[in-house]
Amino acid sequence: MTAAPDLSEDRPDRWQPLFIGGSWVEPDGGYRPVLDPATEETVGLAPEASPEQARAAAVAAREAFGAWSRTRPEERARLLDAAAEIVHRRRDPYTALARAETGATTATARSMQVGVAVARLRRYARGALEPVERALPPQFLPAGPMGGAAVVSALAVRRPVGVVTCVTSYNNPWANAVGKVAPALAMGNTVVVKPAPQDPLSVYRMAEALAAAGVPPGVVNVVSGSSAAVGEAAVGAPEVDMVSFTGSTAVGLRIAEVCGRGMKRQLMELGGKGAALVFDDADLGAAVRGIGTTFSFHSGQICTAPTRVIAQRGIHDRLVEGLLGHLGRLPVGHPADPGTVVGPVISAAHRDRVEACVEQGRQEGARLVAGGVRPAFERGFWVAPTLFTACAAGMRIVREEIFGPVVVVLPFDTEEEGIALADDSDYGLIDYVWSGDVARAFRVAARLRSGGVGVNTVARNMEAPFGGFKRSGVGRDVGSYALHAYSETQALVWPG
Repeated sequence: MTAAPDLSEDRPDRWQPLFIGGSWVEPDGGYRPVLDPATEETVGLAPEASPEQARAAAVAAREAFGAWSRTRPEERARLLDAAAEIVHRRRDPYTALARAETGATTATARSMQVGVAVARLRRYARGALEPVERALPPQFLPAGPMGGAAVVSALAVRRPVGVVTCVTSYNNPWANAVGKVAPALAMGNTVVVKPAPQDPLSVYRMAEALAAAGVPPGVVNVVSGSSAAVGEAAVGAPEVDMVSFTGSTAVGLRIAEVCGRGMKRQLMELGGKGAALVFDDADLGAAVRGIGTTFSFHSGQICTAPTRVIAQRGIHDRLVEGLLGHLGRLPVGHPADPGTVVGPVISAAHRDRVEACVEQGRQEGARLVAGGVRPAFERGFWVAPTLFTACAAGMRIVREEIFGPVVVVLPFDTEEEGIALADDSDYGLIDYVWSGDVARAFRVAARLRSGGVGVNTVARNMEAPFGGFKRSGVGRDVGSYALHAYSETQALVWPG
């Protein structure tokens, strides 16, 4: 075991140990380099835990649960606020690390990763103080076999679930990890965090900040590793009561199998293939800007991206022309360059997968109107923003989540046809409707089998429930919905 890193130093540890039971622990599996997606240089060395160390983290969380669950809400709020202040104070080095290990632009790393983490810590500091009791109407019971006539009162009270394993995604290690850990801690749970292997260093900085704020040992534990066995151990440990996962549907299905065997609670935020229904009376400028975020925001590595554009035939060609123009104004370059809008994708393996999807789109007969050629950089994992038209509903590029800067466009004629195309998907996370007829937009939104619908916007309300229908997930989080997700309801009944 080693001492906690000095928070006064503006750098991550080159050799990052695990964080178990409040101590920094040497990993059984040694260390693995974390690469900068833009340069392929080593950012730091991430620890490779063994399955035994993942289970030890679950044991540490179980041992800490009793005392932490009895901590006053005001104390949990104070500690989360203190952690938010530490992350805010350290935002410059944390932003630099997030940019280096994720490939996000400086603006994205600062605002949407570290900045969102600070906001979520503060939000769930307030959340720790939200009421957990709900009074229920009294019942008047007549005399019967169970006794005389009586008035019975009741409360529904939310209690912590217990130990929560949080398995986080690579596209936003700060916001995603904090979005799980902060509401879980606010409700009195303890956590084991299993970060994505591509960029785990930021998650260790989160644990560092929480420990520096005074969160007791064992309440937060972080174990990383590229082996599936480590993830299975963190999920399947008998001490774990709940698993919160963000990632692919394929991995989510495997986690659900493990949870089912142990009757563990689940919160699953899985894949998306967002449909953007654009009607012929839409504000095309607004639609182009919204859909264009798929090309620009974190190189399309976002599950909420409007990647399937379903355009009414009257505006189809003008919309495609607008998207082409927008794409042409998006500089591709190093994430640290202030002029860069599109950076690299996370890894060589992911770049190759995106390129394979683009090639298959060509082979299936879709018309490639932009992109499809790797940007000419000596090093790094680059994918050009790519636009396809003349697509059909059965094509792979239309049906699969590519998780890159790739947009496909399909035409439709009638409202019914547009709704059918939008819902012809295994996914149902977030869809979008653009129309100048607001009544029609809301009517169409009501018929979409999706966890969320943006009406004339891609913006999100951070108190609105977030989660998916179909293969896009199970459960809802964000805002107070996250506090409900990380709690169980207990009924208290007494004679009134």
